[in-house]
Amino acid sequence: MIKGILTVGGWTMASRVLGLVRDRLLATYMGVGPAQDAFQVAVRLPNMFRRLFGEGAFNAAFVPLFSSLLAREGHDTARRFAREAMAVLGFWLLGITVLGEIFMPQLMYVIGSGLARHPATFTLAVELARITFPYLMLICLAALVSGVLNGLDRFGMASAAYVAFNLVGIACIVWLTPHVPSVAYAAAWGFMLSGVVQLAILLFGSKRAGMGMGLPRPRLTPDMRELMRRMVPGLVGSGISQLNLTVDTLIATWLPPGSLSLMYFADRLNQLPLGVLGNAAGTTMLPVLTREVQTGQVEAAHQTQNRAIEYGLILTLPAAAALAALAVPLMAALFESGAFTAHDAVLSAQSLCGYALGLPFFVLVKVLSPAFFARGDTSTPVRIGISTLVINLALNLALMRPLAHVGPPLASSIAAILNTALLGALLLRRGWLRPDRALLWRLARMLLAALAMAAILRGAQAMLPTPVIFMRGGHRLLVLAALIGLGLASYAAGLQVLGIGVLDLVRRQVRRRLPTRRAGPI
Repeated sequence: MIKGILTVGGWTMASRVLGLVRDRLLATYMGVGPAQDAFQVAVRLPNMFRRLFGEGAFNAAFVPLFSSLLAREGHDTARRFAREAMAVLGFWLLGITVLGEIFMPQLMYVIGSGLARHPATFTLAVELARITFPYLMLICLAALVSGVLNGLDRFGMASAAYVAFNLVGIACIVWLTPHVPSVAYAAAWGFMLSGVVQLAILLFGSKRAGMGMGLPRPRLTPDMRELMRRMVPGLVGSGISQLNLTVDTLIATWLPPGSLSLMYFADRLNQLPLGVLGNAAGTTMLPVLTREVQTGQVEAAHQTQNRAIEYGLILTLPAAAALAALAVPLMAALFESGAFTAHDAVLSAQSLCGYALGLPFFVLVKVLSPAFFARGDTSTPVRIGISTLVINLALNLALMRPLAHVGPPLASSIAAILNTALLGALLLRRGWLRPDRALLWRLARMLLAALAMAAILRGAQAMLPTPVIFMRGGHRLLVLAALIGLGLASYAAGLQVLGIGVLDLVRRQVRRRLPTRRAGPI
């Protein structure tokens, strides 16, 4: 599992870093304003359906079934099941895509009604959304093939494919912009074309793994009925989660112009540790936990769950503390350029602090949810999701006026805290989660070390003769790099002092990777 987390996390890190390059280009060319808001709303629709049908309910139902068939009935049965699932999913997604293209103005009123106050921005959002919407069909099919590869424990190819998203996006922004009306159109075409490239890479990977994905006629076989039976409650649960995001977007369109863009750039930094650590831990844990549950390895399943929580939080806690402590320097260094001003960086940093509060809990949701999915329970998250949806909506409405662009991020974080608490409580009650002494001992010390690191970073910034945001060019980057290095060193030292032997672990890993020398004659 650790190897899988490192593989998925490494490729996800590469993708997120390239994503920062892409976002830097978007900030430089479009800044914070109507065009950026229109583009961000346009990509929310396909992203919402992708998470709903691809990474959400479908993936949660498909991977355990695929892994179980592979373990019980062998390679051929699992491949037949995967092909049937791809045919059924493709049929439904094609219908959704056609309907979305036809009724895009009406969909835009649902997700971004506040843009209707500005007709030109609303029209642009509709045009961009019609370009990006086919991405949902491509990326959902890609998510299915990725689930097949994950079920085979081939995490590398599945994770590497998502690097293509940002590579294609960067290429289109740089080279396509002169040939289309604006950079927003170039970014939209890059978004859609990346889905084509990702699906092609994953299909090639599945063929090499001996799981060539044909496309038979869609049929409701007994296995498909079982898949749909498990998926329907998850669709409701994932739909509630996506409604949370839709509520955030809808509220943001009613805030001053540019608020949605400010939140987007803040969330991009928040997504870096969330994707690298949370997604990696959840993705690699699900097939492992499913096999252990199916084969009756109860103690092994508890160990897997505990260690996944530990691995997910050992870097997420300091990441959240560092994002809050270095919010302004990070936003200024990464995005202040061209149309993105220093004032925009300060405002976006405020949104980042709201997201950072909930970062560890977003990761915990991704680590705790597989405990339900591995046991075939996709209905419990529905009830939990309804509670968090109501809380999120109420908090958004309460905070949007006094806190503006900070309100939706803070509401999302509080909803994630509630989600985590309910998931954990139910797992404990059912006996599916048994935190051992090692986990509790390490979590307490990791939290203490992360808080100490944040205090050190705040103190270091206060001692600078000039705030980082007023620095320019290479000087700013050097100071930011020094602050990040200070944070890493102080956190590692804190863990070491508190009894978590990080240095010993690193030393052992280095020794394992160094070639062994044989003693020869003197």
